[in-house]
Amino acid sequence: MIGAVPVLLALAFAVTALLYASVGFGGGSTYSALLALSGLDYRLLPLVSLACNIVVVSGSSIRFARAGLTPWKKAGVIVALGAPMSFLGGLTPIREATFLTLLGASLMLTALTMFVPVKEDTEGAPTRAARFMPLAAAPLGYFAGLVGIGGGIFLAPLLHLARWHEARGIASTASLFILVNSLFGLAGQMVKNGPGLLGAALGASLPLLIAVVVGGQIGSLFAARLLPPRWIRWLTALLVGVVGVRLLAGV
Repeated sequence: MIGAVPVLLALAFAVTALLYASVGFGGGSTYSALLALSGLDYRLLPLVSLACNIVVVSGSSIRFARAGLTPWKKAGVIVALGAPMSFLGGLTPIREATFLTLLGASLMLTALTMFVPVKEDTEGAPTRAARFMPLAAAPLGYFAGLVGIGGGIFLAPLLHLARWHEARGIASTASLFILVNSLFGLAGQMVKNGPGLLGAALGASLPLLIAVVVGGQIGSLFAARLLPPRWIRWLTALLVGVVGVRLLAGV
């Protein structure tokens, strides 16, 4: 349970937030996996993870918007398609074994996406697939609400491969996608489980929320200056892969 290992779990959350924030993501799937390994009731996992996601990506979304990097028209279409599906995902009942299997599989896929090369300068015109990228928002949004992730970590590689926009525009879109999906997914989880369960989850996980605030700020402001982005992505992939393997091994 959370109370049994508050320091170790909080440290793991801070490191996760630091690494994910450094590459523009929230870390929801890894938060859920760490909580699952800690023995927390699986019904609380999406609530805590989505709340942590909101904390981590709110700052980056605001910074992207203030810097004028968010392609609002294009990003708005993707977010509008993903948000209601995230709410529906949060509403969907799911058994514990199915939840943990999906979560572990998403972690393994997350680790693989971290190895997709990201270029700062987009070369060439958008591919034909770029116009269909908004269609990916709906299933990603549903999965985000169901499992307790933001979905941006899966969306971003697709946008890069399709040359949907330049790199910073994609990063800002992924951050906004995570933020809005997390808000709508959390709302769905609250309706499904009742607001009392949210209060219990947040009350028990307050140290974890503080940890991700600290880790997320360090990651978004300083980590990228200390380590090459490629190293950060590899470290994140290693963390996610190890946790995913452990989670799937216990299902």
